[in-house]
Amino acid sequence: MAYFENVGKIAYEGSRSTNPYAFKFYNPQEVVAGKTMEEHLRFAMAYWHTLTAGGSDPFGTDTAVRSWDKYDGMDKAKARVEAAFEFLDKMNLPFFCFHDIDIAPEGSSLREFYSNIDTIVDLISQGMKTSGKKLLWNTANMFTNPRFMHGAGSTCNADVYAHAAAQVKKGLEVGKQLGAENYVFWGGREGYETLLNTDLKLEMDNMARLFHMAVDYAKEIGFDAQFLIEPKPKEPTKHQYDFDAATTISFLQKYDLDKHFKLNLEANHATLAGHTFEHELRVARINGMLGSLDANQGDMLLGWDTDEFPLNIYDSTLTLYEVLKNDGLGKGGINFDAKVRRQSFEPEDLFLAHIAGMDTYAKGLKVAAKLIEDRVFDDFIDKRYASFKEGIGADVVSGKATLASLAEYALNNENPRRNESSRQELLKAKLNQYILAE
Repeated sequence: MAYFENVGKIAYEGSRSTNPYAFKFYNPQEVVAGKTMEEHLRFAMAYWHTLTAGGSDPFGTDTAVRSWDKYDGMDKAKARVEAAFEFLDKMNLPFFCFHDIDIAPEGSSLREFYSNIDTIVDLISQGMKTSGKKLLWNTANMFTNPRFMHGAGSTCNADVYAHAAAQVKKGLEVGKQLGAENYVFWGGREGYETLLNTDLKLEMDNMARLFHMAVDYAKEIGFDAQFLIEPKPKEPTKHQYDFDAATTISFLQKYDLDKHFKLNLEANHATLAGHTFEHELRVARINGMLGSLDANQGDMLLGWDTDEFPLNIYDSTLTLYEVLKNDGLGKGGINFDAKVRRQSFEPEDLFLAHIAGMDTYAKGLKVAAKLIEDRVFDDFIDKRYASFKEGIGADVVSGKATLASLAEYALNNENPRRNESSRQELLKAKLNQYILAE
């Protein structure tokens, strides 16, 4: 059965194409900075937004028209698998991602959930073998079910903690079976509302214990995926333990988990934390912790996670600049954790949105590569910090300087070298120039 019969395979037609069902900038085999676009970008479909989301919001029910919604239960889950591989093929997407409850209904018990997952994973495995598509990452949804109202790894209820561990165990087994390249932890409710009823230390200690258990079990079963944590600052929990990249890295370092985990960073989460996406990427990159991306954008006029498709060339350029400076994402990729707007309810809108997002990142990749090749920012930064490459500055960097030696230097150099302008406006104009010229 065809679920998207009105859309054919999406091909690259170039920037002058007027065909809405064609790539204007994403040419998978075009070589940029030594690799093909497909190798650089490693695009993935988010199962939840593409196949399970219906367009509901706090003020209205589902609006999406989806042919598989005529089914229920496991029949709907099986139909979604068929739709998934049709969509991946037509969009030329090499990867996909999912939560456990995205692919299979929970049923009335954990045993039934396990059984449902096994049935669907067998179908997904068959689809992967025939299509060549790969699983970028999978994860356990430990935030939707009411049992997780107090959290999962940070819950105050040991029985709930055990249930969360059972979901993680199954998720790791599924990841191994499907050859997942990564496994993600997203702490949807790992945080607290008020300290008046919270044992902060116990909750964070227990979260770390769960992560260590996952690392140990992955080794036990021979699952060699990269572990990832996805920071999110708020919504739904007021005080999230994984607030941003810096907070999460600190947590991983404290609990001796940094050698096992990297970060899966999302643009809209950066916005909620009061950061730019490139800030979060830079923090992760300089700490050797940049693992994978969730590509989307938020609405600057709204204070929640709107998960819009990424369409801002300026942002995508700075995003890919950090990725290229990181020498790529390794096992990671760029997952479209993005949903069509509630009013974009037809099946075709899923294609139009992904085309727009993939083109935006492809354009950003080309501009970022040119900026790096021409050393537009590198040369300026080198010059700006030149004083630390010689004399007293070199002593500071090498560790030779002391407070006494620096004080002596300052006393003998009462008139320090004149500061130079940071030229912020010039650099932003240069960025605009490169975006418009490409």
